[in-house]
Amino acid sequence: MKKVSLLGDSIRLFGYGPLVPGLLGADYTVFQPQENCKFAKFTLRGMYDWKAELETSDVIHFNCGLWDVCDVVGDGKLFSSDEEYAENILRIARRLKAFTPNVIFATTTPVKPANPTTTNKDIDHFNSLVVPKLQAMGVRINDLNSLVREDIEGNICDDLIHLTPLGAERCAAQVVSEIKKVI
Repeated sequence: MKKVSLLGDSIRLFGYGPLVPGLLGADYTVFQPQENCKFAKFTLRGMYDWKAELETSDVIHFNCGLWDVCDVVGDGKLFSSDEEYAENILRIARRLKAFTPNVIFATTTPVKPANPTTTNKDIDHFNSLVVPKLQAMGVRINDLNSLVREDIEGNICDDLIHLTPLGAERCAAQVVSEIKKVI
């Protein structure tokens, strides 16, 4: 029996996360927090609470970014500057790699262009800050951004940010594919 842990924001919690256990099948157990892992610092804090589950994982798949990059109040990114985001994602990755060598980072998914608080330009920038550094650490990259971007209308809900049922299915299939590549 292989154990998989999934950490991530609402794209995981209400999107691909509920579908992954069924797609992986009976040979896998899946841990995922019942709460939204939100932004990178929240995930770092949560790793203390989830340590017992994470340290027994064969593979850990995580995503953070949509909360970090949003500008909810209109005066800049609410939760993380560029430097804070990169530093915190790398801290998360180092801690996860202490539990298992099989760590996968999912790139932050795009939003519909009309989203008033988040831009795809900022999402792409945040992804570009961390992907090369994570790859250098030996973290596998699951490019959910490119997958969702292929059909933003079909993959993103009318709320302009969350996955449609079809988008969740597509992302779950790619998450499972990436997990099976490492174990």
